[in-house]
Amino acid sequence: MTPAVRLVDRVQYAALRVIVALLGLVPFGVASAAGACFGRLGYSPLGIRRKVVDAQLDMAYPELSATERDAIARAAYENLGRVGLETTVLSTLPAGRVLELFHEPRGWEHVTQALAAGKGLLLVSGHLSNWELGAGFLAARGVPIEAVARRMNNPLVDGYLTRSRQRLGVTVIFDHDAVKRIPRAVREGKAVGLLADQGVKGLAASYVPFFGRLARTPKGPAVFALRFGIPCVLAVVVRETDGRYRMLFEPVPVTDTGDREGDTDRIVAAYTAQLERIVRQYPGQYLWHHRRWRRQPDLSNIEPA
Repeated sequence: MTPAVRLVDRVQYAALRVIVALLGLVPFGVASAAGACFGRLGYSPLGIRRKVVDAQLDMAYPELSATERDAIARAAYENLGRVGLETTVLSTLPAGRVLELFHEPRGWEHVTQALAAGKGLLLVSGHLSNWELGAGFLAARGVPIEAVARRMNNPLVDGYLTRSRQRLGVTVIFDHDAVKRIPRAVREGKAVGLLADQGVKGLAASYVPFFGRLARTPKGPAVFALRFGIPCVLAVVVRETDGRYRMLFEPVPVTDTGDREGDTDRIVAAYTAQLERIVRQYPGQYLWHHRRWRRQPDLSNIEPA
């Protein structure tokens, strides 16, 4: 059921459309740089979610100095600002221009081999660099892709983003339809993208290590991979030093021993460890603004060994 549209929703939507119109007048690189500037303001003087980011980095990098963690935090704010403005103008770009923003991907053969098998493909990703741009890149390269997304609180903005993704060639699957829509998409030989690094309440999840601490992690990709025998590939975007992007693809090991619960947890742990390794290479491009370790498992009923 679509929520009622409030006055504040209309104001936010009008502001978004004005921003899109203005950004459409400048090159993509200028919009990206402007986003980085806005992101820096979010860090200081506004300090939006500064306590959350600082706490996250303290837990993830206890071995670093405060100065080193501060540098990562500043970069993360800049990256989030880039994501916001880049995504806003992304749908106005033709496919050829989207491809120009990228270097050649690494591990592309894992995508082509999986799709050639005709069983569909699960692409597991995380909130690294510009994850929205990654879906656009895949569509521009001719990959039939559907992506799982959550609805936004503002229905007008939500509709705009959905239409923007569709103009790029990305079909949106809303999370409440995922159980029904994902099997249909893979049966049709499509790739399905899922962000799997936020333990959202209500989603089936496993607790697996992430930066040395248990983190509640969605297990949907693992469940679908086992249930339907679908290949699973980690797919993330990184921003290189020259400002262009690159997609990295790695196969996620999927082993079915018959122990469904144990196999699921091992797959979740595998793609979480793969993501962590890449985040460690590009820490300033990760979304540290999400409280990754907020929810912890209830160990009260476990008897000591």
